Amino acid sequence: MPAERVPVLLYDGECSLCNGVVRFMLGHDHQGVLRFAPLQSDPAQEFLRARGLPTEDFDSLVFVPDWNDREKGAYLLRTTGVLAAFSEMGAPWDGMALLRFVPAFLRDAAYKLVSKTRYALFGEYRPRPLPHPEWEKRFLAR
Repeated sequence: MPAERVPVLLYDGECSLCNGVVRFMLGHDHQGVLRFAPLQSDPAQEFLRARGLPTEDFDSLVFVPDWNDREKGAYLLRTTGVLAAFSEMGAPWDGMALLRFVPAFLRDAAYKLVSKTRYALFGEYRPRPLPHPEWEKRFLAR
């Protein structure tokens, strides 16, 4: 029997904005479908190296549709990855998929602008306990 599909979002673990988005997703993914790992973590670094992706430039997030079948190499970057992650969360968040009708080059231009200024605008993440301890099991690494 095949393993259950596990969608994973790899994010900049040192970015306050990124951690805020992850906490938002944790709080609104009521089925608990998504899993998370900082790009700086061992599992994420191994994934990045295996695909020839940058291992020190964390200006992009990486969405892996199925961590249990990651050897196929499927992944999505930037806004396409964000939209896919929100789609996994179900209604009403899957409605954000409508933004896919905006061309990726426009979406990603806005994403890159925010990415370049996120530390100046939101600062560096200061670790703090998760508001719900059960969320901890949704991380591959912290």
